[in-house]
Formats: sequence, structure tokens, C-alpha cells
Amino acid sequence: MGCDGGTIPKRHELVKGPRKVEKADKNAELVAKWHYCALSQEKLRRPIVACELGRLYNKDAIIEFLLDKSADKTPMTAASHIKSIKNVTELKLADNPAWSGDKESIKGGKYDDMQSARFICPVVGLEMNGRHRFCFLRNCGCVFSERALKEIKSEVCHKCGVPFQEEDVIILNGSKEDVEVLKKRMEDRRLKSKLEKKSRKSKSAESASQQDSPGPSKAKDGKDCISSSSGEKRQVILTKSSDNGNSSVAGKVNKASATTVKRSIADSEKSEAYKSIFTSHSSAKRSKEECSNWVTHTAYCF
Repeated sequence: MGCDGGTIPKRHELVKGPRKVEKADKNAELVAKWHYCALSQEKLRRPIVACELGRLYNKDAIIEFLLDKSADKTPMTAASHIKSIKNVTELKLADNPAWSGDKESIKGGKYDDMQSARFICPVVGLEMNGRHRFCFLRNCGCVFSERALKEIKSEVCHKCGVPFQEEDVIILNGSKEDVEVLKKRMEDRRLKSKLEKKSRKSKSAESASQQDSPGPSKAKDGKDCISSSSGEKRQVILTKSSDNGNSSVAGKVNKASATTVKRSIADSEKSEAYKSIFTSHSSAKRSKEECSNWVTHTAYCF
């Protein structure tokens, strides 16, 4: 029956207190972050990309996510901030020579040491397994440990020599505070790019409108070409005038055009007279030559 004197119950056995909060296994959490894609939950395989918040993805999974435009698309909180392929950076990772996970042949049961990392820091040699803080440069995609950047301070990349700033350094799988800082930087960067695009569009629209509409300088000081019937082009220079003198400018243009038409008619008459004289002179020459040829021909026959 129990409680008959043979056992002495304790307080925690009789009074139920609050349950203890179950803590997640840190090792399992590190393995999930550094060995598996944050979107598809598959093992990371090259090419590997990282977003502006420092999460790791397979590039194939990101492309499939962006191409999926269906209405029943499941919302992914891990990739909700990724709008295009430009929002991710392909990482340049250094292989760990001591890691041989994919090289060994599997014939039976095998123990995978998840604490060993596939990639290392190319400067210091630390393994990228989550125990050390790693970061990448947004400009070139090279991955280094945070210790390497602190010990060897430089304004250019240690691997490829591309210049970078402090804002271009993104922590991989950082803490909540790091993610908040990176999120604020991402929002500021995107807002700045939107403002730059708007300013470029406004400038291009202004330049296009200026090219389409004739400027006031052309209407005042421009030169209009009037072609006559003979094919000659004559220029009429329009002088500056006030708004009240527009009718005078139009009258001058009409007078100039009338004078050019008269001149073109006179020129055409002169050219026709010259043509008639030239043709009569040439026909007389031809008649003389024919007579001389006929005389020589008859003399030769006799």
C-alpha cells in the first residue's frame, strides 16, 4: 500500500513544483548551424552562400526558393529577407586538410565526428565548427576567423587583396545582438540603394525631356536653313527679340523666304539661258564638223 511507515516521503515527491525548462543541446545546435543549410535543412555542399544576416545556405536551395512563384509557397522565415540572388554572397572557403569525411568509403556503420570541421581559417588555421567566431567580407566573399582580423589589422583582404570597410564584415551565425546589428545595417544599405536609384531615374528623365523639347537658346539664336528650288541652302539668322516682337520676327522670316524664292527663280532663268547658249554653240560646232567631214569624203571618192 505504501506510506505505512516503511518509507518516508519527501516534500518534492508530494508537492509538484514548476517544470524545469528544457535546454537545447548546444552541440546539436552548432551542428545544425554550421553543417546544414538554413533553408532546405540539407548538408552544406558547394557552392555555399551566406546572406546579409550571416546565415549559411546551399546556392541551389536559394535559386529554387527565388524561382518558386506559386501561390501555395510556404513562407520561410530563414529566407524572408532574401529578395534576389544579389542579397547573398558566394563564400570562398579554405578546405581543412585533416578532414576526410567525404573521402572515406562507407561499407557499414560509421561514426561521424561532427566536431571536426570541413573548412578552416586560411590565416590562423582555426576550424570552422562553431566554437570560434567566423566572418566573411561582403565585397569578395573570403571567410576568416574573427581572431585573424583582430590580430592582423588591415584595410584589404588577407587572401585576395580587395579593400573593405568595417561595414563589409559580416559575422557568420552570430548571436542575437550580432543579428540585430547586421539587420540594421542591411536596412540602411537597402534604403540607400533605393534613394540612389530614384535619383538616377530622375536625372535620366530630366535629360530625356531636355533632348526632346527644343531649348530657348535655339529659338532665339538658332539658324534656320531654307532650301531653294535649285537645291541651294540659304541660312536665315534670327536675332533676339522680346515677347512682344514675335510678329516682327515672323515677318522678317517671311520676307527673307520671299527674297530667297525670287533669287532662286532668277538663278534658274539665268541657268536656262546659259544652257540654251551652250547648246546652240555646240550644235553649230557639230554642223561645221559634219560639213567638213562630208567634203573630205566626197573629195576622196572623186
